Amino acid sequence: MTTRETEHLGPIASAPSLPQTRGPLSGKVIDALSGRRTSLPSEGEILQADPYGDDLQLLLYVLYELHYRGFETVDENLEWDPALLRVRAAAEDVFLRALRANTSGGSDVRQTVGALLVEPVEDDGHSVSHYLQREGECWQIREYAALRSLYHLKEADPHLWVVPRLRGRAKAAMVAIEFDEFGAGRAENIHAQLFADLMADLELDTAYGRYLDEGPAQALATVNLMSLFGLHRSLRGALVGHFAAVEVTSSPGSRRMAKAMRRVGAGAAAQRFYDEHVEADAVHEQLVRRDVIGGLLEDESHLAPDIVMGIEATGHLENLLADHLLSSWRAGSTSLRTPLVGTAPPLPDGAPQSEGARQY
Repeated sequence: MTTRETEHLGPIASAPSLPQTRGPLSGKVIDALSGRRTSLPSEGEILQADPYGDDLQLLLYVLYELHYRGFETVDENLEWDPALLRVRAAAEDVFLRALRANTSGGSDVRQTVGALLVEPVEDDGHSVSHYLQREGECWQIREYAALRSLYHLKEADPHLWVVPRLRGRAKAAMVAIEFDEFGAGRAENIHAQLFADLMADLELDTAYGRYLDEGPAQALATVNLMSLFGLHRSLRGALVGHFAAVEVTSSPGSRRMAKAMRRVGAGAAAQRFYDEHVEADAVHEQLVRRDVIGGLLEDESHLAPDIVMGIEATGHLENLLADHLLSSWRAGSTSLRTPLVGTAPPLPDGAPQSEGARQY
């Protein structure tokens, strides 16, 4: 393995620090994880929360992260703390009810998957990859990479939870796809590592979870969706639906992102991440449709509505995120809660550039 291939393997393996709070719910949970005496949010307080808002989404993200790498200084035994699990369950109920309300409740898997396969002739104005390919600036591409790092530095991890809940050809196909996601046995080719290399090319911090404080609620929700579906066996169909939505739409979107990276001269590693997904996900899409979904429906046909819900919930949250990103960028504003160090949106003509802020 070359120096280039190994130089970023260390940072993404460490546990992040606890994030800043975003309201009373996340504040109480973070205080509890910090070891400070506090009362946890009540079910009544959680029921009043905005299901897609910063406070509830950060609460969920932090509690879900206990099942991944955890946080520095947080007791690992809190992963299964009954009081924290009760809080998480109440927040999940709020989130899941909103997701079900924002999806069709249909059961036609073939039609729903088929709709994913149709690429619009022209950008409808709501596609982030179309925008970045056509006119995205370096500071916008860096913001996009920073917020997507909340998932891509754990890429494929949430989907592994479904493997013991499948059987036969659905399980075999799922494991085959995951084998590719985890580098086919080579650490330097793990997709999370490829994304860390992309971040390094864009002069971003590659530390796992580094940009949690900067990520808006819409970005947290897309990651929380996977954890919600993955941690509940009863939602195995929804996780397969989510997985299908990601894999089926990944190849064309990655092709556009690869062009965006080349257009702004982002570097070979940044281009490689998306080039890899153009090729790999074109194959994965076939496996997902034919064997993962097909095999699951052969075994458990009653899960069809959950598969549809998983696909539609993924689309709904991605649309919320896209609308936030594009409305911010078109207004010349950062899409993050705080601008990245070392970059900033262009300032109006004549406005002074702050110390340390520059265009990448």
